[in-house]
Amino acid sequence: MSFVSKAVAQPKPARAAVSSNKSAKTAAKSTKSGKLHKGPSLWYTAPALIFFGIFALIPLVGVLVLSFMNWDGLGAITFNGLGNWVRMFSDPLVMNAFKLTIILTIVSWAVQTPICILLGTFMAGTQKYRAFLAVFYFLPLLFSSTAVAITWKNLLDPNFGVGKAFGIGWLAHNWLGDPKTALWTVIFVVSWCFIPLHSLLYQGAVRQIPQTMYEAATIDGAGPIRQFFSITLPQLKYTFATDSTLMIVGSLTYFDLVYVMTGGGPGNATRILPLDMYLKGFKSYDMGGASVVGVIILALGIAVSLILNKLSGSDKMESQMEGA
Repeated sequence: MSFVSKAVAQPKPARAAVSSNKSAKTAAKSTKSGKLHKGPSLWYTAPALIFFGIFALIPLVGVLVLSFMNWDGLGAITFNGLGNWVRMFSDPLVMNAFKLTIILTIVSWAVQTPICILLGTFMAGTQKYRAFLAVFYFLPLLFSSTAVAITWKNLLDPNFGVGKAFGIGWLAHNWLGDPKTALWTVIFVVSWCFIPLHSLLYQGAVRQIPQTMYEAATIDGAGPIRQFFSITLPQLKYTFATDSTLMIVGSLTYFDLVYVMTGGGPGNATRILPLDMYLKGFKSYDMGGASVVGVIILALGIAVSLILNKLSGSDKMESQMEGA
C-alpha cells in the first residue's frame, strides 16, 4: 500500500511543473501583450498632436520666419535679416507698448490675486447663501470679452453712461477718453472680467486641504484668521504659482477687451503689445515688424512661466494634493 501511494504521489511534481510552465507562458504572453498595448496608446494622442501642430506649432514657426522677412501681406516676401528686430527695438511705439504691457500685467496681477484668494476661500466654505452668491458672482464667465467691453464702454460713457444718468459727477468722467485714466480703467474691467475664473482655481484648491488640519488648529485655539494665514495660505503655494502663471501669461494676450473699449487710445495710452502687433500687421501692413512683436510676447510668456515654476518648486512637486 505504501508503494502504491508513493507511485500515485509521484506525478504531482510534474503537474506543478506543468502549471508553472503555463503560468510562465501566461506571464510571457501578458508581457508581450503589454508591449503591444503601448503602441496603440501613442495613437490616442495623435488628434491632439495634429491639432497642436496645425494651429500652434506651424504658425509659431511661420512667425519666427516672418520676423526676418519684409512682407506687406500681399506682395513678394524678401529676406531682411535682423532689420526688423533692430527697427522694432528702436521704435518708440514698441517700447511704449512694452512698458504699458508690463504695467497692465503687474497691476492686474496685484489686484486680482488677493481678491481671488479671499473669494475662493469664502466660496469653498459652508456659509449661508453661498451657492446663490457664487452663481451671481460668476456671471462674468458667461459673457464674451467683446460683450463685456461694449457693456463697460457704454456704462462709462460720459454723455449717456451711468454717471450722467444718475447725476454722479465724478462717475461721469471720460474714463476711457482721458490718457491719465484710460489704462487704469482697462485694468479695472480686465480684473472684473477674470477674477471669477481665477477664484474657481483657489476654491478647488482650498477644498483639497485636509479638514483634519483645521480641526487640530481649532482644538489648539486658533481662530479663522490664524487658520487662514497658518494653514490655508501655505497650502495654496502650488495653486498660487499656477494661477499666477495663467494670470500673467493671460495678461500678455489681452486684445479684444482693449481693442473694443479704446482701440489703443486715446493716443497710445492703451496700446499694449498684442494690440500693437495687430495694428502693425493689419493696419500698417508690416508683417515682419508684427512678427517680431509676436515673438517678444512669446518669449515673455515662456520666461515668466519658467521663472515662476522654478521659484515655487512646482517642477519638483511629488503629490497632487495641495502643499504636499
